[in-house]
Amino acid sequence: MEPQWLTYAKRLQALASTGLYFGESAFDRERYHEIGEIAHAMLADLGNVPIARITDLVPDFARGYPTPKVDVRGAVIDGDGVLLVRERSDGGWTLPGGFADVGISPAKNTEKEVREEAGLNVSARRLYAVRHKASHPYPPDPIDFYKLFFLCDRLDHAAPRAGIETDGADFFRLDALPPLSRGRTIEADLAAAFEFAADPGKATLFD
Repeated sequence: MEPQWLTYAKRLQALASTGLYFGESAFDRERYHEIGEIAHAMLADLGNVPIARITDLVPDFARGYPTPKVDVRGAVIDGDGVLLVRERSDGGWTLPGGFADVGISPAKNTEKEVREEAGLNVSARRLYAVRHKASHPYPPDPIDFYKLFFLCDRLDHAAPRAGIETDGADFFRLDALPPLSRGRTIEADLAAAFEFAADPGKATLFD
């Protein structure tokens, strides 16, 4: 779903990073460095941002084999409502979640994010979708992501409350959604959560 030139630029960036990390020949490393500079310039042009902004987003460039980042999201459904939190960074609403932390399983990461962003203790019950962000109608992103979505069960009946990175938390019906933080969550993510909650035998979505 993302523009083809963005896909090309990210792939060139990844190839340059790999080549610089593994390359031993000074001649090859010089060429990979040039490819990396071209890829960064392409990404900066596509995003209409300074090149420094692109390099800041990839601090591990040429320091290892590049792989997609992992984003985890927890869907907590209560009756006809789904839990959403409002991000301080852009004012949009999203399923609780974020970058997966090292040393913690995807399910535990999701439970932690729901607790930190919405004040609810939950248990991640079921993985309902694994999405490649670039393959779906999220806004274009210079970073490649895999997005993991879990259905979560509440462990208590506490009222949702905002956390450090959020300034709102509440349950919303699908037909009455607030403005979404679309880089994090889109309507299809929420609709899928209700579908999977209603059908325990439904197979996990994946790209």
